[in-house]
Amino acid sequence: MEKEDFLYPRSRYYGQVKPENLVFNANLQEFAQKVNLICNLETGGKITTIEAYEEIKALWKELKKSKNSLQIDQDSSEGDTGNT
Repeated sequence: MEKEDFLYPRSRYYGQVKPENLVFNANLQEFAQKVNLICNLETGGKITTIEAYEEIKALWKELKKSKNSLQIDQDSSEGDTGNT
């Protein structure tokens, strides 16, 4: 097993196979891996809670931008605002 595969495992995609879905899935997995790393850094005292929050917030905005540019699930975009 390669070091890269061990540190950054990729899971299979089981959804509807379309190029935009595959790209978004890869972006989503990368987001999850980065959030995990940031949480570990914060837990280990390497960065502050505020720094962790700001980093995750920036990653979330990047993921959301990716979703919008790929035009993923445009019909349910009302539920994506965070308002409940």
